Amino acid sequence: MNARETHDLPARLGSLRRRFEQWRRTRKAPARIPESLWAAAVKMARTYGLFRTARALPVDYYGLKKRVEQYSHVARVRRGSGSTVTFVELPQPANDSFATAPVGACDCMLELEDAAGAKMRVHLKAAVPPDLAVLCRSFWNPAS
Repeated sequence: MNARETHDLPARLGSLRRRFEQWRRTRKAPARIPESLWAAAVKMARTYGLFRTARALPVDYYGLKKRVEQYSHVARVRRGSGSTVTFVELPQPANDSFATAPVGACDCMLELEDAAGAKMRVHLKAAVPPDLAVLCRSFWNPAS
């Protein structure tokens, strides 16, 4: 990564890059990257993307991708071990447009699937749909 690309890094990614550089300077070769650094790299990859993170740190792209997938699976298993949400109620808009809309004004099927294979299907029958961006974000990033 050249000086210009290093300068254009977001502050959090640049900070993690410096942590990796510090670890590389002080490690006893050959040593594996500590789990704490991998966990931070996975978090950055979720925010800034796999390619950009792997290039900035620099770490193996496919190794980082594998860890992102593993961490996603572990998080989903942990969430699933407690209570399972089977129904999410979407609030009705304040303008009461549902009551005045003709039946069947909008018929829409939304299917979501994340990288690990979790799926959600939503069938909408309304003139004004709920905020789908919020619904999608809550499915793909449940912890945020």
